[in-house]
Amino acid sequence: MKTLEHIDFNNKKALIRVDFNVPLDADFNVTDTSRIDAAKPTILKVLEDGGAAVLMSHLGRPKGKVNPDMSLGHIVDTVSDIIGVQVKFVSDCIGQEVQEAVSGLQMGEVLLLENLRYHEEETTGDESFAKALSENGDIYVNDAFGTAHRAHASTTVVAQFFPNQKCFGYLLAKEIESIAKVMETGEKPVTAILGGAKVSSKITIIENILDKVDHLVVGGGMTYTFVKAKGGSVGDSICEDDKMELALTILKQAEEKGVQVHLPVDVLAADDFSNDANTQIVAVDQIQDGWQGLDAGPQTLENFKSVILQSKTILWNGPVGVFEMENFAKGTIALGHFIDEATQNGAFSLVGGGDSVAAVKQFGFLD
Repeated sequence: MKTLEHIDFNNKKALIRVDFNVPLDADFNVTDTSRIDAAKPTILKVLEDGGAAVLMSHLGRPKGKVNPDMSLGHIVDTVSDIIGVQVKFVSDCIGQEVQEAVSGLQMGEVLLLENLRYHEEETTGDESFAKALSENGDIYVNDAFGTAHRAHASTTVVAQFFPNQKCFGYLLAKEIESIAKVMETGEKPVTAILGGAKVSSKITIIENILDKVDHLVVGGGMTYTFVKAKGGSVGDSICEDDKMELALTILKQAEEKGVQVHLPVDVLAADDFSNDANTQIVAVDQIQDGWQGLDAGPQTLENFKSVILQSKTILWNGPVGVFEMENFAKGTIALGHFIDEATQNGAFSLVGGGDSVAAVKQFGFLD
């Protein structure tokens, strides 16, 4: 794995793919700078080596059209404040104006290109567009972990135009090392906690981890597909009827591989998808029509706690309830506390996925 430490950036212009897809308020102020903060060490390494940095990113989904609301120009001042260098900006990411801006860039300076997704060729992975992007730097650095799984022009295709001069940034390298700790070198017992709404969105993760984990904890909306597949009554709970056979296959594969699967035994059910709904604690397989499970129940959380506290390696992907509503956030908060306690006792814990990361930030578990 080639990282920043393998390359000397002295007198070189580094084309860095960052993930600056940050949230903006109505006045276009950045409301969460964590993605910019995460890219800072990589950018500073290039500058401290005596190089210059050309940053490229997307923001939102403008779908190939110029949308002023999604201009990266809105974040220039914030990026400048965080990096400690006044960032220059150019209103496109390819073309004559960009070439002139890159050509005039002095060592120690930082240039931010306009939103990559103003060009539909970015998301289609167009090779000629990637080649045009490649002309903006001498060395390619991928530090955009949040988009690294997409075969876009700026994340995958552009790399071929830097046969020997390309590497991972600090953030991406760290994420790869963290995943390796779970998937390859994790101390046992290894526990994966999978939540969220749908089995279908997690199937690839499940298939990849069944050979690596000792415990699989299942929560959130995907619970009810498993429960119904086993013959339980789930009322009006979210359920993928067409994935019930898949759920049974997963349970069978887990049993064959010696993986213990932990499903909820009780849930907090509501008579409406609303924070103000009437609620009751019921057995997970005895939810009445007109009611839906929206959070993990107390016995379920006790069971999950027991598994988590005996774990040495923990992967958490997906909440166990509708945490966006205060009355159904208790299960996800409790899960955060369990993982926090296990981590303080020496476990390695890795949180991944947009909803899980949002919950960790919202409920104060970042540290």
